[in-house]
Amino acid sequence: MAAHEVNTATVCACKGIRTCLLCETGRTESEEEKVVHRFVLDPEEGLAVSADGDSAPFSLPGVFLQRDFISEQEELELVELMDRDAWTPSQSGRRKQDFGPKVNFKKRRVRVGGFSGLPAASRRLVERMWRERGLRDFQPVEQCNLDYSPARGAHIDPHLDDSWLWGERLVTVNLLSDTTLTLSVHQGEAELQVAVPLPRRSLLVLSGPARHTWKHGIQRAHIGQRRVCSTFRELSAEFLPGGESEELGTELLRTALTFSGAPL
Repeated sequence: MAAHEVNTATVCACKGIRTCLLCETGRTESEEEKVVHRFVLDPEEGLAVSADGDSAPFSLPGVFLQRDFISEQEELELVELMDRDAWTPSQSGRRKQDFGPKVNFKKRRVRVGGFSGLPAASRRLVERMWRERGLRDFQPVEQCNLDYSPARGAHIDPHLDDSWLWGERLVTVNLLSDTTLTLSVHQGEAELQVAVPLPRRSLLVLSGPARHTWKHGIQRAHIGQRRVCSTFRELSAEFLPGGESEELGTELLRTALTFSGAPL
């Protein structure tokens, strides 16, 4: 089976308010209306421009986009290697592969657990990241691969990534199809939504306000065909030299950069 021809999983892993097309039979959408002002981001200028032309543009720092970060051949090879490993059903119709430490975010506990490193195929990606502006000192300690299928209604709700364990930059490589990342923030009774176009094979870095103030998500409507992405996270200051958990951070980073890991 080719890397892009993977059977759709029929197992739903949604919990609480999370849903996908596999579990939505009989459920109804909330009819609560909200005021939404929509914008589109120009990553090179860092400027969000009104999609309807009825609002003034504004600066949104912290989004870096590099088109054609990898070649089409490299993309297919990466996805083929991912598909050799099992995909675990996740929430909102996604499937996932985790390479990282065992974490309880509520209790703020982290341990190496069964973590054996980032996958071997990611060594080349990370080394290429080090040549990019703003990533020369990027030391990833966790990688999460996500698989989105329109048949499952896959998406990811707006959220902020943890900042106790994970550091300043979130780095994502987008594979197999174009999509749109939606950044959102509440402003009074209205919500601002900024669409960030993500071309196939591009590299995205979120930092600063785009990382800590604006929630990010992928809407179901923006998954038109199979999409796979790999997101890499670095450690926060608490786990770096001079931090309270420096020793554990050193162990986690040493393990990650062996590039000999298998999905957990």
